[in-house]
Amino acid sequence: MKSLVVERPGSLTIEKRPMPEPSAGEVRIRVERAGICGSDVHILHGSNPFARYPRVIGHEFFGQIDAVGDGVAARIGARVVVDPVIGCSRCYPCSVGRPNVCAQLQVLGVHRDGGFCEFVCVPIGNVHLLPDSINDDQAPLVEPFSVAANITDHTQVFASDIALVYGAGPIGLTVVQVLKNVYGVRELIVTDRIDARLEAARANGADRVINTARTALPAELATSGTQPTLLIDAACHPSILGEAIEIASPAARIGIMGFSGDPSTIIQQKITSKELAIHSSRLNCGKFAKVIDWFATGKLHPERLITHRYDIDNYATAFHTFEHNQTECCKVQLTF
Repeated sequence: MKSLVVERPGSLTIEKRPMPEPSAGEVRIRVERAGICGSDVHILHGSNPFARYPRVIGHEFFGQIDAVGDGVAARIGARVVVDPVIGCSRCYPCSVGRPNVCAQLQVLGVHRDGGFCEFVCVPIGNVHLLPDSINDDQAPLVEPFSVAANITDHTQVFASDIALVYGAGPIGLTVVQVLKNVYGVRELIVTDRIDARLEAARANGADRVINTARTALPAELATSGTQPTLLIDAACHPSILGEAIEIASPAARIGIMGFSGDPSTIIQQKITSKELAIHSSRLNCGKFAKVIDWFATGKLHPERLITHRYDIDNYATAFHTFEHNQTECCKVQLTF
């Protein structure tokens, strides 16, 4: 079978690998479509601290059950998506329902081989059936929207919120859709440094956009007397947290996404004087069922994020497009 493998940082190639056989408690998925994520690019460039090589990357994928291991009752041919988070079920985080920060965390496509291949074996507990109302284009986007569901569950969202999202890349746009279409926030402001991305933010629900390459955000908000009550950082620059603390309303919530390793400078007094709540979020914690329901009931429009699609044999073009065409590209899908 064809597998897209990062052999070592900087080396991405298709390998022919043997057909995998599901172990007890596993199913084999015949992968049909998969989405490229920024973390896949980080693994390719060697900047993901958790990856081990060689690695079949890919954690946003969809397909059909092709075979089952011992002890598994599942229908062959069922359309499914796969939650990439695999916990040990024994450590403290797992014991309190937080396997996404398991002490022995395994993420498909990072710690163990993922879905950029024709067939992959995964634990049955990570498999979620898809209703017919979710089409093949939408299906691989369940995982990135689960990341948005995770941060919004942490911060809580109210219809009265004035929400600010930093960053209108793929994950930022999933947050935009969830805030506006699921929770109906009163006002949704989105910042970015690329006009095309801000246009995409408007198309996905933003009420107001601000290009921070040209406009100082604190001054712009002060001019209109705006104090965000919910701020979510989907851009992950080290300067953002300090600025978010500065511009937030008293009693606001701040959500942090991403893995910047650079230090941020913050002033504790500004946090406690406003009694701000700061939440971090990693991956997703059991949010697939919620997102599948959002898709099935038409609350979200994940297809709006898809801009490019390539056959697996054209992986080099797909990755180049995702990484270098920021004005036109959002979600890139691979077909198998």
